[in-house]
Amino acid sequence: MRASRILKLLMMLQTHEKVTARALADACEISIRTVYRDIEALSAIGVPVYSEQGVQGGYRLLQGYRTRLNGLSAKEAETLFLTGLSGPAQKMGLQATLADAQLKLKAALPEDMRYESDRLQSRFLLDAPNWFSDDEQVTYLPTLMTAVLEQQLITMRYQSWKGEIQRQTQPLGIVLKGGQWYLMAKVDTDVRTYRVSRIESLTLLDETFERPKDFNLAAFWQDSLRRMEALQFPIIAEVRLTALGVKIMEYVSSSYVVRQATIEPMDDSGWHRAKFPVGESVHGCAELLRFGAELEVIGPPELRIAMEGLVSSLAVLYQRNDSPN
Repeated sequence: MRASRILKLLMMLQTHEKVTARALADACEISIRTVYRDIEALSAIGVPVYSEQGVQGGYRLLQGYRTRLNGLSAKEAETLFLTGLSGPAQKMGLQATLADAQLKLKAALPEDMRYESDRLQSRFLLDAPNWFSDDEQVTYLPTLMTAVLEQQLITMRYQSWKGEIQRQTQPLGIVLKGGQWYLMAKVDTDVRTYRVSRIESLTLLDETFERPKDFNLAAFWQDSLRRMEALQFPIIAEVRLTALGVKIMEYVSSSYVVRQATIEPMDDSGWHRAKFPVGESVHGCAELLRFGAELEVIGPPELRIAMEGLVSSLAVLYQRNDSPN
């Protein structure tokens, strides 16, 4: 433990021109008195570390001194794919390990490249979650990480839209999409997708499994997205759009709908005819209502009838004389 801590102190000294005792204590989660003892230990083994007194004081290494004792541990190397994603790293229980890995990488860089690294880090930030979305509670995410990496079976109690279910699965991968975490797991011969926040309880079993050699997480996820989009938008709406309606589509419709849309040039009446996928029944009508009077549904007939019924109900609601003040 102490050797690892002293190495971390050395890495911090090597990556900063000057570091205060308080900063070292906070980074290593130790007392300032322990920092003093560790600095003395570094000096005792020949590391040229010097202290500067006063308000602007701190510790620094002799100019030009470098050590190559910065090798990454296996666990630290595993976390590097999360660089720049401190929020997800924290949810996965890897924030401290990732910080140590980044520190070691930074210490290994030449001074000019270290400056460029600091400059980029101060100017670019990756923020994964969607706008205005609540932070998901993913209590079992760290355990799932262990299960996926160690290929251990799990049993979980899961709240699906059909009700609560009990499953024993082979966890194959984890995906972060729009601030939401998903588990890809094999059940019998099928690979299924589970929302991590809907896992009610989870048990990590001692039994391991053989990961399918032909399973590709990225490819499976892309196929899942395509299937999900097709299920979510099963109806092709035929509509008339004003020029403003065409612009509104870019803001109120999903990227999938915009990509699939076909829009004809404006006709003599000043409207565009268009076709694009929408959800079923009430959901589809709700999506189309977002266009207001800039869109008219032409077909299919059942969608136009549903739209007429919804608009009529709204008209009755807003024409009532007994509306609350």
